[in-house]
Amino acid sequence: MLRFIEEYGSYVEITGYREVAFADAETFLKANRSQTSNGVDVQFFDARLIASWQHLYYAVLNALAAFRDKTNISKSIAVESVLYAAAQRQIHKSIAKIGIKPQTTDMAMVIVGKNSKVVEQVLGEVSAAVGGKPDESVLELNAQKTAKIRDVFCISQKEVESATRGNAEEPLVDLVVERVALLAAQL
Repeated sequence: MLRFIEEYGSYVEITGYREVAFADAETFLKANRSQTSNGVDVQFFDARLIASWQHLYYAVLNALAAFRDKTNISKSIAVESVLYAAAQRQIHKSIAKIGIKPQTTDMAMVIVGKNSKVVEQVLGEVSAAVGGKPDESVLELNAQKTAKIRDVFCISQKEVESATRGNAEEPLVDLVVERVALLAAQL
């Protein structure tokens, strides 16, 4: 899903992959992070811990704002996006929390760049390298993901119940996005 963020003059592609298999996550990241040399930032996430595309979209928005406001912690939009998506100030903890690992089978990916054609080109190149099946449904919530996300983001049942308006999944997305936004307030 390619979206233009007018305020920052940037395009963001958010997608997912099912049945990804790679033995060494770090080697995979380094090989595919080289895509950033053409003016885009690429970041990968364990999709089991992503609370919908909105979770990543707001993480990217906050990362772009941090760079604009010169409050960024990292040196790249890709890493800053992980910090916000994990609602953590430390890079290592953020990656450990929601980054890909050797056992990751469902992966989410974000590509951010100023040129839509370059973003689409990088999407094609990384998709070919991933070897999994493109499938944005890995970003959607289900009962298994909901439990993991609540645990990782320390969201209590009481918190979900107080925010519920009939659908238990919507409040979870809102609560995760709230935690993403709170990181900006802590800086």
